[in-house]
Amino acid sequence: MFDPFMRTLGLEGEIPAPGRARVWGALRPEHTNSLGSAHGGFLYSMADAAFALASNSHGATAVALSTHMEYVAPTRPGDLIEATATEAHLGRRAAVYQVEVRVGETLVALFTGTVHRLPERRTPLIPDAMLPPDAPAAR
Repeated sequence: MFDPFMRTLGLEGEIPAPGRARVWGALRPEHTNSLGSAHGGFLYSMADAAFALASNSHGATAVALSTHMEYVAPTRPGDLIEATATEAHLGRRAAVYQVEVRVGETLVALFTGTVHRLPERRTPLIPDAMLPPDAPAAR
């Protein structure tokens, strides 16, 4: 686990490489809306968690500047949902990420986010032991 909110939602996560992250969890009944599909806030939270992990995976603190989410397909309780974040651009002070939220091969939502990077500050979000082996050691 990486943060208390992920734990509250029952989510797991990993950082396979700098600039990439994956968050997953089962859709529980308390995560659904009145139509029985995943609540938009639950899907957004999954995508945002993957975004945070990926953007902080270089060791420097990164804070969100803007995000956007498109919801494209419904889900059902019991579905295993996965949010995969990929770095689209990494600059000294800004970075952009795309997060695909899927149930199996089905795209459920698409998220994009931009962060402001603070390369002079080490991120408190991710302990060194959880950073990928090829993440820069000096922060």
